Amino acid sequence: MIKKIFSFIWLPFHWFWKLLSAGMAVFASLLFLASLFLVVTTLFYRPEVTMPDDAVLIFAPEGDIVEQRSPIDPMAQVINNLSGVPVEKDILLQDVLDCIYTAADDSRINVLFIAPDRLGKVGLNQIKAIGKAVDYFKAAGKKVVAAGDNYNQAQYYLASWADEIYLNPMGGLRIQGFRVYRLYAKELLEKLAIDFHVFRVGTFKSALEPFTRNDMSPAAKEANKVWLDALWEIYSQDIATHRKMTSRQFKYIIDNLPTYLEQSKGDRSQMALQAGLIDGIKTRQELLAYLSELSNVPPDSSKKFPQISYKNYLQSITPSYAPAPEKKDNVGIITATGNIMYGKGAVNQIGSQLLIEQIRQAKKDNNIKALVLRISTGGGSAMASELIRLELLSFQQTGKPVVVSMGSMAASGGYWLAADADLIIASPVTLTGSIGIFGAIPTVNNTLKKIGVYGDGIGTSKTALFGNPVSAMSTAEKSYHQLSVENGYRQFLSIVSQGRDMSLDKVKMIAEGRVWDGKTAMRLGLVDQLGNLDKAIKEAAKLAGIDEKNAVYVAPRPSSLLMIFRQLGNFINTHAGLHISSAQIPKIFRQAVGGQWEILTLGLSSDPGDLYAHSLFSTAAFAF
Repeated sequence: MIKKIFSFIWLPFHWFWKLLSAGMAVFASLLFLASLFLVVTTLFYRPEVTMPDDAVLIFAPEGDIVEQRSPIDPMAQVINNLSGVPVEKDILLQDVLDCIYTAADDSRINVLFIAPDRLGKVGLNQIKAIGKAVDYFKAAGKKVVAAGDNYNQAQYYLASWADEIYLNPMGGLRIQGFRVYRLYAKELLEKLAIDFHVFRVGTFKSALEPFTRNDMSPAAKEANKVWLDALWEIYSQDIATHRKMTSRQFKYIIDNLPTYLEQSKGDRSQMALQAGLIDGIKTRQELLAYLSELSNVPPDSSKKFPQISYKNYLQSITPSYAPAPEKKDNVGIITATGNIMYGKGAVNQIGSQLLIEQIRQAKKDNNIKALVLRISTGGGSAMASELIRLELLSFQQTGKPVVVSMGSMAASGGYWLAADADLIIASPVTLTGSIGIFGAIPTVNNTLKKIGVYGDGIGTSKTALFGNPVSAMSTAEKSYHQLSVENGYRQFLSIVSQGRDMSLDKVKMIAEGRVWDGKTAMRLGLVDQLGNLDKAIKEAAKLAGIDEKNAVYVAPRPSSLLMIFRQLGNFINTHAGLHISSAQIPKIFRQAVGGQWEILTLGLSSDPGDLYAHSLFSTAAFAF
């Protein structure tokens, strides 16, 4: 009887629990479907773009110009936004070029307005490529106007292609010339009792000087000065041509900025105007009125002038090098950006395994008759570079040509994998060469002694403790690593000699780890022609005997969900700490430290043989 009473009392709770469980299951299913719908909509929905007549195309980039968009950028952005840490957006260079070239032939667009003052990192070669597109736009009889609140050197370089440049009355130009500046930590390592063992070949292989010296070596200064002057001359000449002055006049202005500022009584915008670096000074309101005037909108009208942003305009055009059913004989394009890493790598790195898979994918595709490898890297793992080079050779053995197109930098390991290409094309401002190799192994046994920690053990052979970071490095181990590095250097020289059909003695003269600008590299025989990606595609098509218009990107195979989450984990581990702390340290310190430590934190455990062909030359060291 009691059991029945309790069963009767429990019955409402039992049904309530069943209803609640069922409701939660339905709610969870609906939430999942709604999230899935949101993701699919975000990925595939393209809003209808309304294109006005007599429009102004507005190019106001916010973020870095890149040539290879990260496959998980949206995910990384969500994670950073949730944590309250902003992440810069990437702007694909090819998207920008497509917009400007298409707009030049679009009768609905009459003016290009460039607002570059929120532009992030960008290479000199990338700006020159955009400038070429702007020249094409102007050749169509259309006007280009640039305006900003402030300009740094890169932003002003881009603006210089405009017919007219305007500056906010409170703004100014930050142009001071190019430099290489690093922080040197030998004394710090000594104070920490860290023994940093460096094995290298090449007088100019200065990649690890920040860890072995307290200043830049005379050899490094000599080599850096040569290419810095070459790039500064190109920059100065381009701006001087655009501003209708001589290169010498422009350099004189930059050398005497304090005098010019004194003459303008400290007004930086007036100084820029008096020096002839800008065409006028306008507030934002005056600028809007001027753009309305160019669009034939009455000045007293409340109507906005017809305009379209480059992002919206991009939605209405067909991107270049997109796959299409009618394209049968194609030039395949693979972009590779970042440090060269052994294995799969992580976000913003060139993982040897993944790049090799892309090359094999292109090799097996009967519709791809030639390959253009667009590389932008300072190098990395020697093993990874060699594996990629061998895969490119395998591609060439099918009778299909390989053309290498160099981006802002294709040095050291980047040149290693490029040396055997049928043709190498670089920009005049590309940094390449750095034919040298090194190994670096820190040991912390003395550091541990300071805090009372000691290591001891026994092994079966004299070499058992090789590679142990908590024990002192023996003379035999040092000799072992140095011999490996010297052999790697001889291999590097041989690869360049055979690939470039150059005598070994000549290669030795231009090697030694020395970095060269693209124009000098062509004179030395390291590069065949000067040009950008479009030039490389034309030459690859010519070698293959096909139509140059038929070019497609060889997209990497989609990653599994597990791989995406692993990449995301690597991204967070690599960048989260840097992003969080970056708000608390000065920008100049962040720039100086970031690049030179990156190879230590990301790369010095990535090569099976501890051999690295890396120039350690990032935008952090080279201030543009």
